[in-house]
Amino acid sequence: MKQLGSQTWQYENRPVILGSSAVVGPEEGEGPLASDFDFIYDSLEMGEKTWEKAERALFTKASVLALENAGIVQEQLEFFVGGDLMNQIISSSFAARKLGVPYLGVFGACSTSMESLAIASMIVDSGGSKYALAGTSSHNCTVEKQFRYPTEYGSQKPPTAQYTVSGSGCAIVGQNDGSGKGPQVVYATIGRIVDLGLSDPFNMGQAMAPAAADTIAAHFRDTGLSPGYYDLIVTGDLASVGFPIVKTLLADEGIPMEETRFDDCGLLIYNLDQQKYVIAGGSGCGCSAVVTYGHILKRMKKGELKRVLIVATGALLSPLSYQQGESIPCVAHAVALESGGEGA
Repeated sequence: MKQLGSQTWQYENRPVILGSSAVVGPEEGEGPLASDFDFIYDSLEMGEKTWEKAERALFTKASVLALENAGIVQEQLEFFVGGDLMNQIISSSFAARKLGVPYLGVFGACSTSMESLAIASMIVDSGGSKYALAGTSSHNCTVEKQFRYPTEYGSQKPPTAQYTVSGSGCAIVGQNDGSGKGPQVVYATIGRIVDLGLSDPFNMGQAMAPAAADTIAAHFRDTGLSPGYYDLIVTGDLASVGFPIVKTLLADEGIPMEETRFDDCGLLIYNLDQQKYVIAGGSGCGCSAVVTYGHILKRMKKGELKRVLIVATGALLSPLSYQQGESIPCVAHAVALESGGEGA
């Protein structure tokens, strides 16, 4: 692996995503990407007594299915890199307890999906392991309870609010044996903290959009590529408020995003016209994770997409920082995937 510019890693051995999984809740199962998910729970309880245990069930289910889809057994897995939105990242830590493998817990808020994939790929690319799992999760009711109000409270939300995805996405990253199996991890651009002084926890899209623009600009600056190199570029969860902002910011920077298809996972996962309760669109760690490890990788496997850049965005606030009147520091991490050959 080598560094390009100031923020980008190039994986010279091109580690491969051998298998992945996307497990979601009932609302996501009613959305337009339902057929791309590996498992859909029919209730938010997911057979558990608490919302936190339900999120843990999501994560555990996704990790098991990712191993199955990769064609390896748990004993072959050597590292688990994961995180979530709960205090002390308990969903991933408790899932790691069940897996029983060396564990690196990471927190990037909703950017954790690509942060964990970048680190897992670095471990594999450097020869530190043969197989590593990258994953994350979120649950609508755990996030609402921790960051805003319990869903049972029934509080009214403003038009800028987003709907936290109940879902978990996991990927098994393995060494590239030259067979062309699976999408290859080619670049990772690590984002900087961007904070423009916004403090409204009900307007994550506006807060995160500048961080997404900053990381996308850094990716093209470091690699020397242009947007047209990719078949698809997606941001994580800017939704209907933040996505127009990032397009404007990139246009102001002179970055020709019109060369490619540019979209947002928070807009893709729900049908905003029919699922009115999602308000501005999807958010949460699970948003970019299940869209990437479900919908996007399946499109790559079919040959519909060859090169994709996923830019996961995260708002790094906590209940404590919000209560103390702090603004919201934001970050975005980008990972570039390319098809490894026929059937990748």
